[in-house]
Amino acid sequence: MADPSDDLDANALDASLRRTDPDRWLSSRFIADPAQRADVVALYALDHELNHIAKAVREPLMAEIRLTWWREGLDEVFAGKSPRGHPVLQALANAIPRCRLAAAPFEAMIDARVLALDAPTFPTAAALENHLDATNGAVMALAVAILGGRDALDLRPAAQAWGLAALARGDRATLPAGFDVDAAARATLASARAATAALPVEAFPAVAHLAVASPYLAGRNPLGLEKRLRMTAAVLRGRI
Repeated sequence: MADPSDDLDANALDASLRRTDPDRWLSSRFIADPAQRADVVALYALDHELNHIAKAVREPLMAEIRLTWWREGLDEVFAGKSPRGHPVLQALANAIPRCRLAAAPFEAMIDARVLALDAPTFPTAAALENHLDATNGAVMALAVAILGGRDALDLRPAAQAWGLAALARGDRATLPAGFDVDAAARATLASARAATAALPVEAFPAVAHLAVASPYLAGRNPLGLEKRLRMTAAVLRGRI
C-alpha cells in the first residue's frame, strides 16, 4: 500500500513549482502519466533550489556550503541510502532508480553553480554556453529521459534557447561584453524548432515551455491563457 504522505509531498512540490516556475509547471501538465509528471516536477524543483541558492545567498562560502549539502544528498540517493529530510530529495529518491537516471547531469548542475560563485559574470560566449549546457541542458536531458526519449535527439539548441530567453528577460549584467543575447536567443530558438520536431510524442512536454519563448523575446509577458494555448498547440503539432 502506498504511503499517503508520498501524495502529500508530491502535491506540495507541485504547488511550490506552480508558484516559482509557472512555465515549466504548465508544460508538465501535458505529461499524462502521474508518476512521470511527479518525477519531472521533482527535477524542476531541484533546479529551482539550486538557482535560488545562486541568486539569494550573497556570501559565496555560504552558497557553496548549501550546494555541497545538495551534492551530498544526491550522492546518498545514488548510493541507495535513505534520502535526507527534504521533499525534493525524497521525491528524487523515487525518480532516480525508477527512471534509471545517470548521476553525471545532476553533478553538472551543481558544479556549474559552484563555478559561477567564483566567476559571477561570463567572460566569453563559450563560457556562457558551457554554463547553459550544464544547467538547462542537464535538466532538459533528464526530463526527456524520464519521459522515455533518452536518446531521441540533440537537445542542446532547445536548452540553450530557453536559457538565453531567460537571460534576455533577467539580469544582463552577467553576460559577456558585447554579447547580443536577444539575437542569440532568436537564432538558437530557430534551431530548436527543427531539432525538437524529432522528439517522441511522449517526451515532447519536456520542451513544450519553449512555446512561450517568442513572446518573451518580443518584450511581452503573456498571460496564462495565451501560455496554455501556445503550449497546447505545440504539443498537438509536435513543434515549438
